[in-house]
Amino acid sequence: MTAPSERVPQRRATSYRRHEVLPRGFTRESRIAALLVLFALGITLAVTVFTEYFPFAALMLPLLIGSIYLGPRQLPWFVVFIMTMVAISVAQQDQITARIMVSVAVQFLMGGIVLVSSFRRSRLGVAGTMGESMLVDLRDRILKQGGIPALPSGWQIESALRSAGGTPFAGDFVVASRPHGTDRLEVAVVDVSGKGEQAGTRALLLSGALGGLLGAVSPQRFVHAANEYLLQQDWEEGFATLIHFSLDLVSGSYEIRTAGHPPAAHRASGSGRWTVLNGEGPVLGLIEDAEFSSVSGVLRRGDAVLLYTDGMVEEPRRDIDLGIDRMLGEAEALLRGDFTGAADRLVDALGSRNDDRAMLVVSRR
Repeated sequence: MTAPSERVPQRRATSYRRHEVLPRGFTRESRIAALLVLFALGITLAVTVFTEYFPFAALMLPLLIGSIYLGPRQLPWFVVFIMTMVAISVAQQDQITARIMVSVAVQFLMGGIVLVSSFRRSRLGVAGTMGESMLVDLRDRILKQGGIPALPSGWQIESALRSAGGTPFAGDFVVASRPHGTDRLEVAVVDVSGKGEQAGTRALLLSGALGGLLGAVSPQRFVHAANEYLLQQDWEEGFATLIHFSLDLVSGSYEIRTAGHPPAAHRASGSGRWTVLNGEGPVLGLIEDAEFSSVSGVLRRGDAVLLYTDGMVEEPRRDIDLGIDRMLGEAEALLRGDFTGAADRLVDALGSRNDDRAMLVVSRR
C-alpha cells in the first residue's frame, strides 16, 4: 500500500500537467472571436470565387454577431478586420458602380457605429449581452430587496411599484426587514432624486445600503443613519426622501418617521375614516445632524396604513394636499375593507404616469 505522503505529490503533478495542456488566455470570448474570424474569411472567399452570386454585404453578419458577443478588447480589432475584408471583397468586383460605392460607404458607417459603441462599452469592461445580464441581475436584486418577509397570521402587506415610462428601473423602491430575535417589522419607502433610469443607479446603491441598515440599527437611529450615509456620498443630486415604518407584530403599535416624504395615512376600522399622520423631517442628504420627529399609533383589527411616494399624489399645478385627499377618497372607494391587491389597484388608479410611483398597504385582519 502506498503511504499517504507518497500520493499527495502525485496528485499535485497530475493537476500541474492538466493546467499545462490548456492554453492560457483562451477564454470564451477568444473562441467566439476565432469562430467569427473563420466565418468572415469564409464569406470573403465565397465573394472572391462566386463574385456574381455572393454579395459582399454578407460580411455584416459576423460584424453584427461580434457587436453582441465580443468584449471591448476584441471588438475594435474585429471591426478593423471586417472592414479589411470588405475592402478585399470590393477589389474582387468586376465593375465598381455607384451602387457598390454607396453600399461600401454604408458598411463602413456601420463599422464606425459598432466601433464607437465598443469604446463606450469599455467603461463597463464586458460584452453587450454580459452587460445586459448584469443590469437585469441588479434590477432583480433591488426588487428582491423590497420583498416582504414572512409575517405571522393576521397581518397582510401589499406593495406595488411603477416606474416613469414603464421601464424596469425606478428611483422609488421599498426595503423591508424582520430583525432576528425580534417581533418587529421594519419597512422603508424611498424616493431618490430623478426619474426612471436617471435615478435607477442611485436607487440600486441605496437599496443595498438602506436594506443593510434597516436590520442593523435601532428604529430610532435608522433615519439618522440613512441621512449620514447620503451625506458621505457627496452626490450632486444625492438627496432622497424616505418614510420609515416600524411595527410591533404582537401589540400592533407602530412608529413612523418621515424625511421630506409625503405623510402616511391610517384607516381606523371603527370609524372607516383615513387620518393623515404628519411627521416632520428634512430631505435626506442635505443637512447634518438633522432631527426627525416620530408619529406613533396602534394598528387594531381591520385597520390599515398607507405608505407611498409623491408620484401618487403630486401633479403639476396641483397642491399636494389635494392629491392626498384624492388618494384617500379613491382608497375608500376601492378598498372597502378588502385590502387584497390594494396597492396595485391604487397605483393603477392614481398618480402621474410621468413619475415613479410606489405604494405599500399594511393591514391587520
